[in-house]
Amino acid sequence: MQPRITVLTLGVDDLERAVAFYRDGLGFATKGIVGTEFENGAVAFFDLQAGLKLALWPRQSLAADSGLPLQPGAATELSPGHNVGSVAEVDAVMAQAAAAGATIVKPAQPTFYGGHAGYFQDPDGHLWEVAFNPGLAEL
Repeated sequence: MQPRITVLTLGVDDLERAVAFYRDGLGFATKGIVGTEFENGAVAFFDLQAGLKLALWPRQSLAADSGLPLQPGAATELSPGHNVGSVAEVDAVMAQAAAAGATIVKPAQPTFYGGHAGYFQDPDGHLWEVAFNPGLAEL
């Protein structure tokens, strides 16, 4: 199998609140909530980078579509990493996330690999890492 990940979907408890956090608080581009005319169809997509989107979908809809029972989320199961180009950018993104309503889990600080990183949780408890890694060739 060749990796062809084009969408990262996060299950959310309140779609409108989640859209407001990512759109208004973090500045992610979106056309808003679409698919409301379908049962379990309401979803919002955000452009992350070329060929990759973030989808926010109600947990109940994700459970219904997958056939799995609705389950509580666990913050440590997945952590999207937002890599930036400098220590100052890490600090700026962490401050922006906090101002948008995120919970700072681990303030930005030097890392064991010579970078700088911190963690925040969005209003649904999803864990995000914001990092500057001087060893990465591409951001």
